[in-house]
Amino acid sequence: MSTTMFRLGVGAVLGLALAGCNLPRGAAFESEVLGARAGADGEATRDFAVEEVTRDALPRYSGWPRSGEPSMSWISHQGGPANRIIAPGDVLAVTLWNTEDNSLLTAPGQRAITMNAVTVSSTGSIFMPYIGNIKVSGMSPDHARETVEGRFAEVTPSAQVQLEIAESRGSMVSLVGGVQKPGAYPMRDQSFTVLSLIAEGGGVNSSMNNPQVRLMRGGEIYGISLDRLFSEPSLDTTLRPGDKVIVEPDERFFMSLGAAGSEAVQQFPRDDVSALEAISIIGGVSDARANPKGILVLRQYPASAVRSDGTGPTHERVVFTLDLTTADGLFSAGEFPIQSGDLVYATESPVTSAQTIFSILGNSLGIVRQSQRLSE
Repeated sequence: MSTTMFRLGVGAVLGLALAGCNLPRGAAFESEVLGARAGADGEATRDFAVEEVTRDALPRYSGWPRSGEPSMSWISHQGGPANRIIAPGDVLAVTLWNTEDNSLLTAPGQRAITMNAVTVSSTGSIFMPYIGNIKVSGMSPDHARETVEGRFAEVTPSAQVQLEIAESRGSMVSLVGGVQKPGAYPMRDQSFTVLSLIAEGGGVNSSMNNPQVRLMRGGEIYGISLDRLFSEPSLDTTLRPGDKVIVEPDERFFMSLGAAGSEAVQQFPRDDVSALEAISIIGGVSDARANPKGILVLRQYPASAVRSDGTGPTHERVVFTLDLTTADGLFSAGEFPIQSGDLVYATESPVTSAQTIFSILGNSLGIVRQSQRLSE
């Protein structure tokens, strides 16, 4: 009787060992994820490409198109004059001085006449008595003063003109959101930049994730991160009247699943995140469960990116494999960029299942031996 029970116990344990692949797991094995399926003709095929991340392969991947991210250009800084420029809608204050006794410009005994609300028309001109319309938009106040004074000199040689911008209504730019004080702001001068405007608005909200700057101009939208503007002064774009600027959080994300420290949707904390940094962001991988040779990055490319000459992926779906047990694998993971929408998947280690089976085997044999003793 005891021998029969022992044999039954051993048989049960061997059954568990043979069915070890069906033990509960939190992630798939690498071989399961990368396994080929049987096609209609019976041959094993894959509907995705498998690419190993190595030093030799990195230059080829860098030439592939980026997926899941909007492509936006930016305008570099363009130097402008430090003085204000008159624009349509601005209100000017103009004072005319004349020393002649019988002048057309002033009454007897009057030496000056002041016009405090001269509005620049939509065509960029102002109307002055006796000389008519004068175009002043696009000029600095000093240039406009010389122009107006030159025209008045044709009427009365002793005329002198004082001109300044009383209210800037035409040279306005808008700060739409993402700052402490959004609103419309006058351009201080033609060298007024994006960062100057953001400073006028009280700065960016400190809780915003990797702030992104969007500039709307003439029906086009340009984009850049705030960090790049800070680090590269040549990119601090000079604004133009009518520009609209908005600051918004970085909406890019990647996902982490499997035997990872965190299974969640992860935001990009900065412009560029490498695969090694992504693993750090998700809290690493489980020491007890993960297969360090089987870290996978799953990526979906648009059909237009598929190429057969090596300048792009051969399939829309691509699985990049990382081996974190070698120096080349670690260095390459540190240079391989994660793209928005990627899935970082830590596969299960086969050793974990083997250890589970041996644990069950040991426990089961102990139970069998105990039963054998009780039956004797």
